[in-house]
Parts: sequence; C-alpha cells; structure tokens
Amino acid sequence: MTLLDSLKLSVSVLRTNKIRSFLTSLGIIIGIAAVIIIMSVGAGAQSLIINQLNSVGTNLVGVLPGASDENGPPASVFGIVVTTLKYEDAVAIKKQIPNVIAVSSYNSGVGTISYQNNSVDVNFSGVMSDYPLVEDTEILWGRFFTEDEERGSLREIVLGYQVNQDLFGSDNSIGKRVKMKKESFEVIGVMKERGTAGFQNQDDIVLIPVSTAQKIILGVDHVNYIRMKIDASQNIDRVTADVKFLLRDRHNIRIDGDADFSVRNTKDAIDTLLTITNALKFFLAAIAAISLIVGGVGVMNIMLAAVSERIREVGLRKAVGARRIHIMIQFILETMAITIIGGIIGIVIGFIFSALVALVANYLGYQWDFAVSLNSIILGTTVAAVIGLVFGIYPASKAASLDPIVALRYE
Repeated sequence: MTLLDSLKLSVSVLRTNKIRSFLTSLGIIIGIAAVIIIMSVGAGAQSLIINQLNSVGTNLVGVLPGASDENGPPASVFGIVVTTLKYEDAVAIKKQIPNVIAVSSYNSGVGTISYQNNSVDVNFSGVMSDYPLVEDTEILWGRFFTEDEERGSLREIVLGYQVNQDLFGSDNSIGKRVKMKKESFEVIGVMKERGTAGFQNQDDIVLIPVSTAQKIILGVDHVNYIRMKIDASQNIDRVTADVKFLLRDRHNIRIDGDADFSVRNTKDAIDTLLTITNALKFFLAAIAAISLIVGGVGVMNIMLAAVSERIREVGLRKAVGARRIHIMIQFILETMAITIIGGIIGIVIGFIFSALVALVANYLGYQWDFAVSLNSIILGTTVAAVIGLVFGIYPASKAASLDPIVALRYE
C-alpha cells in the first residue's frame, strides 16, 4: 500500500466519524486559536504603544523631578510630589544647551471651564511659549501666548479643539472670556484638532501661561516636568548628558551625588517598552500553548480508543499482507489529519477574532495595527502537524503490534 493509499483511507475513516473527529480536534482548535489571538493582540497593543509614543515625537527629551536608577521610574510617577524642578531650569536649558530647539515646562491640573450656561471638565496645563513646537502642533484660530506673556501671569487661555466646540460651537471664541477656578480668562487661541497623542486626548485640554498656572491657579513654584525638542535624533544622547550636567550644577549636586531629577527620552522609552511587551507577548503565548499539549493528549486518548474499536480491521489488513509500517503510517496519518485540520480551523478563528479586535480598536480611535503574520500561520500549522505526529506514534505503535490471528478472533 502506497502513502497516498494510506492517506485516502485515513481521510475516509475521518469522514465516517465526522462528529468524533471534530470533537477530537477541538483542543487543537482552541489552542492554535489562542496562540494566534494572543500573538496578534499583543502585536496590536505593542503597535498602539509605539504609535502613541511616535505621535509625541521620537526626538524629545524629558526631565522629571525625583531621582531614579537608569531602568526604573522616578518617584513623581508614583504620585509623590517632588518640588525640585523649576521653571528657571527650563529657561536655562533653552539658553545653554546646544541642539535644543524648543523647551516647555508643564504644570498640570483638572478643572471646570465655563462660558455662559455651558461648562466642560478639562485638563489644564501651564506651559511655555515653545509648547506648539515641542508638541508639534499648530494654532487653528487666534494665536499662542508669547515668551513675555508666559512670565507675566496674564489671564489668557488657549482652548483645545473639542473644548472650543463644546463651549462655543460654531461661534467665534477669540476675545471671549471664560471662567476656570473662579478666575476669568480671555480666549486668545484655539488649537488645531490633534486626537489622542501620548495616551491623552489632546483636544480636551486648555493651555495657560506657566506663571499663571503656578501663581494664580495652583499656588506653587515648581513644575511637574520639562520637555524639550532636539534638532536631530542622533543628538539625543549628547543633549541628555548636557542636561544632566547643567541641572546638577544648578541644583548644587556633586557629580557622584544622587540627582534630584531624572532625564528620559522617547527613544529609550520605546526600546524599553518593546522589550517588555515582547517578553509579555511570548510569555502569554507560551501559556496558551499549554492547551495544545492538553489537546494532543486528548487526541492520543481518542486514537487509542479507535485502535480498540478497529482491532478486527487491523487483523484483516495484516492477514492480507499489510506490514507493521503500513499500519503505523495509517494511524499516524489519521492523527496528523485531525490535528492539522484542527490547526487550520484554529488559525481561521484566530484570524477572524484578531481582525475584529483591530477593527473595534480603530473604530474607537486607537492606532491599532492588525498583525497576523505569515510566520505565525506557518508556525501554527507546523505545530499542529508535530503534535499529530508525536501523539500519534503510541496509538499507531499499539495498533501495529497486534497479532493478526488474535485480532481476527477479537469480538
């Protein structure tokens, strides 16, 4: 009997027992689908993070208050208030560090902004005049405040696109006065629509001069963080070192002393996040792959039961000249057919589910890439075939070892 004859016979047997064949392959279907979905969703989530960071800009360097080691976050990330970073630090960076083309400090908070009978809950930020350059955004209507206005504690405000729509609709808002934190502000500009960047909706924020935020709204003399734009990404490492040296000098910290600030850049953040998300993605895929082993054991159990049911068939085939290898090949092919078909169904299910996740995520406004690679499909099919081969050997060997005389007399 040729290999093709054995394959045809195996397919015929599976067709005869369609329901049992499907139930046998169910564990493989679930396992392969789970691996495909986890890998795809993990890649999509990874792309979301990277896209968000790229939308902020890859040539940015940030300074956060509070010390940290090179791999850990500073204390301010955990909500601890650190007051060591000042507006004057940002001014010094802008004036003294080469390759820095724009700098802004940030003082952030939440509040309610109102105009006549309309009110909107917003995030507000006290920023410097370089904010549009740092954030790579533009003014849609009106203007942004100047360097003199950022220091003058003026009650001027620039509205995010959505805030302007909620308060004024189609009316011209420039020159109108709005209230926030019981203070009256003149609207001098409206930002261009940006959407979500850096995991924050940039259209529902309002911007005021940093001195106004510090002295009038928040009553503080420190800043939450500083962000600067570099002229070219290849200069990031040099600027990072220069900023550390400058701030150590300004804060009277020895070279070997612990700094009271942390300098980070988006390039390092992307590299770190890629490492973390890749490790997490493959760890979860490995856990999902355990179900494939369980599915393989289930296939082996069913095939062992099939051997018991087909003892007379095996005896008859041996009696007419079938050799041990022919019996083994037939049962191994049956097992592999079950697992490969289950693997293909699992790949299709995983593909459809991953596509739906990407579709929903993009519909909700997230930059989520649909990522089911050809390699993962090939890997899924190969794994299913290997499982069929590995878990089919023992039932096939047991069937092939049957004595034909005993098998023919079996009832």
